[in-house]
Formats: sequence, C-alpha cells, structure tokens
Amino acid sequence: MTDAPIRQPDDAHPVWALPWDVQRPFVQQVTVGAEHLDRFGHTNNVMYLRWLEAVAWGQSVDLGLDFEAYGRIGAGCVARRHELDYLAATHQGDRLWVATWVHENDQRLTMLRRYQIIREADQRTVLRGQTQWVCVDMKSGKPRRMPPEFAAYRPWPKKEG
Repeated sequence: MTDAPIRQPDDAHPVWALPWDVQRPFVQQVTVGAEHLDRFGHTNNVMYLRWLEAVAWGQSVDLGLDFEAYGRIGAGCVARRHELDYLAATHQGDRLWVATWVHENDQRLTMLRRYQIIREADQRTVLRGQTQWVCVDMKSGKPRRMPPEFAAYRPWPKKEG
C-alpha cells in the first residue's frame, strides 16, 4: 500500500463504459497473480479485502487525507464492519477494476463506503461490498466526532438514468 496519489483514468478511458453502480467511482486496476490464489485455484477471499482497503486509501489520499494528514488532524477512520458479497470467482490473469465511493457520511462518527469489482474481460461484477468506518482519536483510539476536514468524505453522486 502506498500513500502516493493514484491518477484516475481520463474521460476517454474504456473503464468508464463498465457497468458501475455509481457515476465515475474512484478506481484502481489489479491483475490477479499466482500469489493471490487459494488452493481451489481462484482468488483468495482475503485478497479482495486487501484490494478494497488499498482503493479506499487511494481515494482518501486523492482527497488530501493521507495518514500524515490524519496525524496532523488528530483523527482517523478505522473499520467497524465489512460486508462482502462474492458474486463470481476470479482467476490468475484476470484484470479487475476495483472501485469505491462514499455512500453515506453522518458527519459525526461514521461513514459507509461501498465497493464494486468488475472483471474487465466480460464486464461482470464479481464483488460488491461495504465498510462502515468510524472516526477515532489518533492518540487514544477512542471514537470521536469527525473534524471539519472529513467533510471531504462526501457521498458520491447517484447514477443518472
């Protein structure tokens, strides 16, 4: 995982023609490698969670809220609950687009981030999920009210049509 900004594809990129649940989510591309497989020969379920964490951090960094910013602000977000729906298996060589967006933010303690993974070859959604994030104090680890900077985590626009 890196705190380096992730450049999003330009407007003409074919990724935007994929059947996303929302308009223009934040995306990262992953190619399934041998190291991602389990004994059944498909992607290990824990890999999906790692990719979801990485894309969430990518969007956070894109919004100017990297771990260094969390330290300056004195607040950060930690996962309270993950819900993942595995819709289709993926295999070595599959090129996946991992997407995220903020679905809800109560501007107090919690926000709900959603995810979608699409296999590029057949444009099939292979996973949908969500994580409830809780704002915590960086020193005590206890829940705290979101600072004004966390308004950057605003809900994503709904898909038109």
